[in-house]
Amino acid sequence: MTIQAFARLCGCNPQTLRYYDRVDLLKPSRVDRFSGYRYYDEEQALLFVKIKNLQAAGFAIEEIKGLLDADDEAIYQAFDRKIAEQQARLETMKEIQRSYRSEMTTMRQTIEDIRKAMTAFDPTAEFGIDRGQYDGICAKVDELLTTAMDSGCFRDFSYSEERHAPEPLPKVLKDPAYRTVYEKHGWQHVKDFFDEFAVLEDGGDYHLVFALTPDKPNHTAFSTTVLNLLLAANPGKKRSLGCDTADTQDGQNHFWLLKRIY
Repeated sequence: MTIQAFARLCGCNPQTLRYYDRVDLLKPSRVDRFSGYRYYDEEQALLFVKIKNLQAAGFAIEEIKGLLDADDEAIYQAFDRKIAEQQARLETMKEIQRSYRSEMTTMRQTIEDIRKAMTAFDPTAEFGIDRGQYDGICAKVDELLTTAMDSGCFRDFSYSEERHAPEPLPKVLKDPAYRTVYEKHGWQHVKDFFDEFAVLEDGGDYHLVFALTPDKPNHTAFSTTVLNLLLAANPGKKRSLGCDTADTQDGQNHFWLLKRIY
């Protein structure tokens, strides 16, 4: 029968049959070599029913191809497996739904803590900048935090605090993918040596590591400020910046500037 007649028999439109032919699911029994017309046998309607139901149940094209020659028992078993997959996926979605509220609450609290830490910080002695400059940094950070709930990350910089890590210093110092390009030890304030490492290469991937004495407790504001000062010192450059802070182990301040080499 013609493709139109077969489509009426199957309760579908000819476009569906042409698609099944194109993806090698249901080929016509023959194609007229002169006109290109497709012709189907009535028995192929059973194959159509199998394909339609498997597709409606969420089976992928390649999965369906593997079941075309299967008997009804094998098809039922395939449905059982698909049902089990969907049930597992549904349970995962339910778990995500349950954790969503607590994660959102935690994120909001984290953002509020960062804002409070920034407000309480005095950058004058450490970085040699006045309150007006610092307020500009805070405004930029606040703008980034406003987008954090939607994006799930900080777009221009990142930081982490390892105040009580089991290892003395952040692991990135031992990462072979990074090379130390500058380091300073026993210093009092970042402003005393900032110009020595402030200029970064365009396109570089850098990571800062600070080991700080107890008189520098506000690690959040500390790392955020130094990263923003670096951004301001390298306008127009494409760069990736990260920062780790940790408590010093020997009573002195330490700093490493690392660059990713691969």
